[in-house]
Amino acid sequence: MKMEYEDRFRQVQRPKYDCLLFDLDDTLYPLSSGIASECLKNIGDYMVERLGIEERQISDLCNLLYKNYGTTMAGLRAIGYEFDYNDYHSFVHGRLPYGKLKPDPVLRHLLLSLPVRKVIFTNADEEHAAEVLRKLGLEDCFQGIICFETLNPLPPSSSSDQERKAEVFDIVGHFSHPTDGVELPRTPVLCKPSVDAMEHALRVAGIDDPQRTMFFDDSVRNIQSGKRIGLHTVLVGTSRRIKGADHALESIHNMKEAFPELWEEGEKSELVLRSGKIGLETSAIA
Repeated sequence: MKMEYEDRFRQVQRPKYDCLLFDLDDTLYPLSSGIASECLKNIGDYMVERLGIEERQISDLCNLLYKNYGTTMAGLRAIGYEFDYNDYHSFVHGRLPYGKLKPDPVLRHLLLSLPVRKVIFTNADEEHAAEVLRKLGLEDCFQGIICFETLNPLPPSSSSDQERKAEVFDIVGHFSHPTDGVELPRTPVLCKPSVDAMEHALRVAGIDDPQRTMFFDDSVRNIQSGKRIGLHTVLVGTSRRIKGADHALESIHNMKEAFPELWEEGEKSELVLRSGKIGLETSAIA
């Protein structure tokens, strides 16, 4: 009898996925909330008010920085601007209208009923992540949060305003009038969609096998980077699957319809564990 239970236990003890990685913004809540547009406005205001960048340059500069570095912040640091990370996050996220986010009991139930380890993976700072989860009523639904501070524990070195402005790389001019042999400067900021950032996040989360991890994100670039390192990818916010995405969900609420096996495997494991426990205890007593 003991051998029979051990055989059954071995067959189902490991579900297909060990961990689920979830992006935060525009993934756990919809883009229609308006948080993203408010965030973009705050970034532009920060660049004008704190960094002295002319307002007429903001749109083109933001687009180029985001396209080439993953986030505007990472791009600003790459081209030579130095600033306090906490001040940036406080300005950009601290002014957000979090009241637009409402508790989501449906998503809360889905997440709590998922018998798989769940981790947040966001480029945002820890305070923003905590506030968003609190507003959504999801603060106790995850076993960990990988955020900006996780990937970037050291603050940037300080410099004077004069040094900062003198060293700024003209990225707009670089693309409008390319010069042979001139490469884009690297950023000291680690963030998605950088493969280095993704791999670092997996190490932090203790994920040894990316293929046993499902990654949910609304960004096509993040999804494609996740696929490159072996993650099972789910693009959220559209039903149209693109290259690099194994699945596409119109809404995170469609998880159970799309992946019922995540719940079913957990139920099977629990049943066998219960049976196995009884069998092993009976054998020990005998």
